[in-house]
Amino acid sequence: MRTTHLLYLHGFRSSPQSMKAQKMAAIVRQRHPAVHWWCPQLPPSPEAALGGVMDEIAGWPRQAGYQSLAVVGSSLGGFYATAVAERMGCKAVLLNPAVEPARDLARYIGEQTTWHDPDQHFFFEPRFVDELKVQHTGPLKAPENYLAIIAKGDEVLDWREMAARYAGSRLRILEGGDHALSDFDTHVPEILDFLALA
Repeated sequence: MRTTHLLYLHGFRSSPQSMKAQKMAAIVRQRHPAVHWWCPQLPPSPEAALGGVMDEIAGWPRQAGYQSLAVVGSSLGGFYATAVAERMGCKAVLLNPAVEPARDLARYIGEQTTWHDPDQHFFFEPRFVDELKVQHTGPLKAPENYLAIIAKGDEVLDWREMAARYAGSRLRILEGGDHALSDFDTHVPEILDFLALA
C-alpha cells in the first residue's frame, strides 16, 4: 500500500513556512505529484489544532480498511502526529518529537510570537496545557508505524526521553545535531523510503 495523502504538522511557534515543511512540500510536488499534501497552520489551542486536523482527514480515502495516509510531525507537531497515528493506525515520521508538551510548554503561557513572522502574535492560554494533557495517547499500539529521527544535540528536548517514548519504533539517533534538524536533507531518503509515497 502506497501513501497517497501526506499530512505535515509543524511545531510550537512554527508554521507551514518552516524549513522542513517547505522542503517536504517541494519534494512531494516535484517527485510525487499524485500525492495529496496538506500542511495546515495550526491554531494555538491544542484541542482546536487536533480537532481541525481530524475533521479534515476524516474525508481522506481508505482502501480496504487501510488508511493510505501518513503524517510527518516536528517537535510539538510530532506529539500531534502521534495522536493522529494512534487514532488512524497510519505511519508517522517524527522529527525531534515533543513527548511531554504539557509539562514543557507550561512556562510559555502568555503572549508569543511566531518564528517566521515576529509581527504575528498569539496568546498561549493556561487551558492549553490541560488540553495537551488530554491528548497524550499513552503507550504506542503499533510502534512499527513510527520512524523517529532524534538528535542528541537537541537544545530544546531531551533525546533520551524521545528515544524511550518511541522504543520499539524505527529510531534514527543522531550524534550531535540540533532541534531544527539543520541536516534535514541527509534524512530525506530514509523518510521517503519509510513513507512509501505514491
